[in-house]
Amino acid sequence: MHLPRARRYLPATMPIVPRVPLYLSHSPTPRIQSFAALAALEAGVRGTLISVMPLEVYRATGDAAVVSRIYFAVGLVSLVTGLLVPWATRWIPRRWMITLGACLYLCGNALAVVGGAAALSVAVALNAMATVTVFVCLNAYVLDHIAREDLGRSETLRMVYSATMWTVGPVAGVWLVDIWRPAPFLLAGTFAVGLIALFWRLRLGNGKEIQRARGPAANPLAYLGRFARQPRLIAGWLFAVIRSCGWWVYVVYLPIFCIQAGLGDQVGGIALSASNALLYGTPLVLAATRATSVRIVVRAAFAGCAVLFTAAFLLAGWPWAALAAVVLASAGLVVLDAAGSLPFLMAVRPAERTEMAAVYSSFRDVSGILTPGVAYLVLLVAPVAGVFAACGAAMAGAWVLAGTLHPRLRVRGSRA
Repeated sequence: MHLPRARRYLPATMPIVPRVPLYLSHSPTPRIQSFAALAALEAGVRGTLISVMPLEVYRATGDAAVVSRIYFAVGLVSLVTGLLVPWATRWIPRRWMITLGACLYLCGNALAVVGGAAALSVAVALNAMATVTVFVCLNAYVLDHIAREDLGRSETLRMVYSATMWTVGPVAGVWLVDIWRPAPFLLAGTFAVGLIALFWRLRLGNGKEIQRARGPAANPLAYLGRFARQPRLIAGWLFAVIRSCGWWVYVVYLPIFCIQAGLGDQVGGIALSASNALLYGTPLVLAATRATSVRIVVRAAFAGCAVLFTAAFLLAGWPWAALAAVVLASAGLVVLDAAGSLPFLMAVRPAERTEMAAVYSSFRDVSGILTPGVAYLVLLVAPVAGVFAACGAAMAGAWVLAGTLHPRLRVRGSRA
């Protein structure tokens, strides 16, 4: 009998223990659910504050035009921050950059507890900087670890995981601020701490494309030229900008409209929570995108938003009817949240993940500049309802632009 050499000199009674692989420095490849959980915690921070912050700023200033100017300035600060993140990651490892972003949430909420127009303005700016920093880094991690054919499932699962935070957060925030003013800011800070803890628990490292800088740092605006030469990326970015403008109108100006129309200061938060409950239906959006195409779904959503925002302006004399029209329009915004980012994400080249994630994240800041800027001009000649008309016109323009998408652009069946 010939035994293998490894066993020839071992006692017959000694068992052979199979080798178990050890992960010396990195955990296994993170799953789609891991990124969805991170997005849910980040949504907990923003969802809790999304209805509270505009109301607090409006209460502190008492003027909708002043609120527009504050958010316009915050948008500029946030835009610069987002464009500088890829440059900063050459010197600060990505894991520390995303941690720094989450810590900015903590600083912003601490200032919000202090209160007052100045402190609240800085708090809004810090929270905006935190949002864009976390967004850039998290999207870069997603593009590192999620295959292109799984991006549709990743976006859908992210929306489903975040649905509870976006549904409960707005109404909980306006309810808590009336009970004890610091409560929503402390709750948002708790979610930020949870985000930091889960991120470090997942051990995502610094990303596949990040390495120690070996030469002078690149101009943070240099990659904008590469972006400008790719029409598919430009179209996808514009879809995100216009969609985000719709949410800005919904979040900032709908509550102000409700207060001025005598509907109360909690109606806006309740309406936002009701709209966000539609996020649970995002798997149906993915199914529709697979069955038809990205072009059909995106165009239908923009068309519905254009009609309903315009209807809200025309029905401003009947506040409850105008409110109902804007709430119905939010269904189209939810569809765009689930499918509107796909044209951009599916066109990104692997070598440009971090840079293009930064470009894409700028949609939030650009919309944060455009919306209050246009709203300020509208408010000079029209009431708050005029902002709804401007939003409807922007949605109509996006519907026209979406017609340039390839008819067969669709999300194919992804791996489980």
